[in-house]
Amino acid sequence: MRIHELGEFGLIDRLAARLGEPDESVVVGIGDDAAVVQYAPDMQVVTTTDMLVEGVHFRRDTIDDRSLGYKSLAVSISDIAAMGGRAKHAVLSLAIPVDLDVERLDELYIGVQEICTEYGTHVVGGDVVKTSGPFVISVTVLGVVEAGKALLRSGARPGDLIYLTGTVGGSAAGLDLLEQGQGLAATLSEQQKADLLRFHQRPAPQVPGGRILLQSGGCTSANDVSDGVASELNEISKMSGVQLVVEAGKLPIHDSVRAYAALRGQDPLQWALFGGEDYQLIGTLDPAKRAEIEADFAKAGLALTIIGHAEAGAGVVLLQDGTRRELRPKGFNHFGS
Repeated sequence: MRIHELGEFGLIDRLAARLGEPDESVVVGIGDDAAVVQYAPDMQVVTTTDMLVEGVHFRRDTIDDRSLGYKSLAVSISDIAAMGGRAKHAVLSLAIPVDLDVERLDELYIGVQEICTEYGTHVVGGDVVKTSGPFVISVTVLGVVEAGKALLRSGARPGDLIYLTGTVGGSAAGLDLLEQGQGLAATLSEQQKADLLRFHQRPAPQVPGGRILLQSGGCTSANDVSDGVASELNEISKMSGVQLVVEAGKLPIHDSVRAYAALRGQDPLQWALFGGEDYQLIGTLDPAKRAEIEADFAKAGLALTIIGHAEAGAGVVLLQDGTRRELRPKGFNHFGS
């Protein structure tokens, strides 16, 4: 079916029907000029916006529409998680090429609802417009965090430990498999292929981990790994005014990523440091709180790895094979050369 057969309002009704009922904090949802939500007085609102452009952020040959819907929300929910907050509501706008099949949007919204259900988030509005191309998805997510307790990039101190949740490098490895590694796919196990595709197409925002870090009182800085470990650490270093020393051998890299890197003749450390789109959390914590935080992560079935420490100074240093070298950001930059 073509979109013109439905019209703007028919399309809105069709897409809204893909979404679940909102929670009790939604006073006015989809259908009016604007949404109205009610948050508790002791909670602050956290807002983030992301835009995904076909040909820049995604391609049809590297992600299916349902996973694209999931990932579109994951990107923004991860930003809320990095503040220690919980994503509550989203506004989703689309610039749609006139010849796009409606069934693609159906799939997109199924993926949106899947991640919304998983993280307790509700789409409460948005906009749809036509474009001559490309397809554009714009997501704004609103969340809540306890007043005065949001995790920031600016709190790291000399002596703090650098933590990293989960594993990194998986999204870059998955994208490489889709773009260049199809000839090697038969060499991988079904589980390894599934892992790599999941890392790239369906990243898991670390909301539970962010909540543990906030509630511990011992997290001094946080950032989500959207542009690569090197980039995120440099942002924390700049905002906090400290030098961050990361040990290459301690970076957690999934076994499936290592196996694929070996087949490709690639160094998985490069994917871990510069690949991005892993949406794990990275930052610093008070060493006095380390045991408590590690125990809480273990109790929740979550992974947390200490990968380095903060010192007086500036910039980021990679410690590898007994030598120290400057680690500059090389992750994705929209306007970089």
